[in-house]
Amino acid sequence: MRIDKYLWCVRYYKTRNMATEAVKKGHIKINGQVVKPSREVYPLDEIELRKNQINYKLKVNDIPENRLGAKLVDIYRTDLTPKEAYEALELLKYSKEYYRKKGTGRPTKKDRRDIDDFTDEPDVDF
Repeated sequence: MRIDKYLWCVRYYKTRNMATEAVKKGHIKINGQVVKPSREVYPLDEIELRKNQINYKLKVNDIPENRLGAKLVDIYRTDLTPKEAYEALELLKYSKEYYRKKGTGRPTKKDRRDIDDFTDEPDVDF
């Protein structure tokens, strides 16, 4: 089975076109080598893919006939992604929630207090 079709079948990409584009951009490696979308996938191949700022690693257990339900995906692949990658994603998610984009409106009360605390200088007598 082609790599783009395999990634679509095991639900790493929503459409096959998105999977093909990711492979063309070089986000996918099989056994450490950047591949083309037409590259065949075989059992025991190790796939590395970069998606949403996470480097996923997975091992192909078997080749599915067609797209799978989410509960059946683990039969056809083994996830080798380190836990640190998922923890970094959680940290990134929290950091994005805290900061607002520049020019998105007036500061909140908490923002105003933080600004006031930052700009107030303590009285120091020498």
